Amino acid sequence: MPTPIVLTAGEIRLEGELNDSPTGQALAQRLPLSIDLSRWGEEYYGNIGENLGVSDAPDARDEMKVGELAYWLPGNALCIFFGPTPASTGNEPRAASPVNPAGMLKGDVLALGKLGSSAKITFDRA
Repeated sequence: MPTPIVLTAGEIRLEGELNDSPTGQALAQRLPLSIDLSRWGEEYYGNIGENLGVSDAPDARDEMKVGELAYWLPGNALCIFFGPTPASTGNEPRAASPVNPAGMLKGDVLALGKLGSSAKITFDRA
């Protein structure tokens, strides 16, 4: 069963859900999370501190959707996609290398672009 979540970053509050995958559920077990994020194009990513203990998912991919959440194993990082990245070939968000899809944010995810080159976010259960 998906896990309803809320992301808070300054004045921005977005709802969403972590999916039913092993990656999504491993993230859900670690909520709440406060993470310092860095920006790479229209993606924020940050080390979650503790390895999730998951492996590459069968659905791991580098082309993502706006609002999608993913886990990048090599960096032990949570990724939030809200537009094109330096790896994109068009307007699609694209990870630097395949990531495990973990969930989706709803609402005005483009507002994340106002946060600048780094941000502190909190994820919690909704």
